[in-house]
Amino acid sequence: MPGYTVELLDAHDYPEETGDTFAENARAKALYGRSVAAGGSWLLGEDSGLEVLADADDRRARYVCELVALAPDGRELRGTGTLEGHIAREPRGTAGFGFDPVFVPDGEEQTVAELGDAWKAERSHRARAARALLAQLG
Repeated sequence: MPGYTVELLDAHDYPEETGDTFAENARAKALYGRSVAAGGSWLLGEDSGLEVLADADDRRARYVCELVALAPDGRELRGTGTLEGHIAREPRGTAGFGFDPVFVPDGEEQTVAELGDAWKAERSHRARAARALLAQLG
């Protein structure tokens, strides 16, 4: 989030992810932040994950990230980012975490874990969600 300072909340209990969507969970996290953060702050909640098809023969998948920002005046902004791709037959690479060693983005031959952190900073679902949110902030 260039131009913004993001500070993590020091909280011991986080809200459970009980929403039906990534956006609902991100909003719940931002609202929770409102309950523990200093007044007058912007709050940002994030939820993300991997969506895959039920048919095991279809390797298509996509990363999804939802960001919800709550302004001090109560306005709510949302940024969504996706990264389309497929699941590799075996893990490859050492960068990243989670599903990065098995996720191959469209247009690439390497997994996200092989492409590395610099690639992720520019092209990941989170980077795309952050750009969408920044566009709304002006």
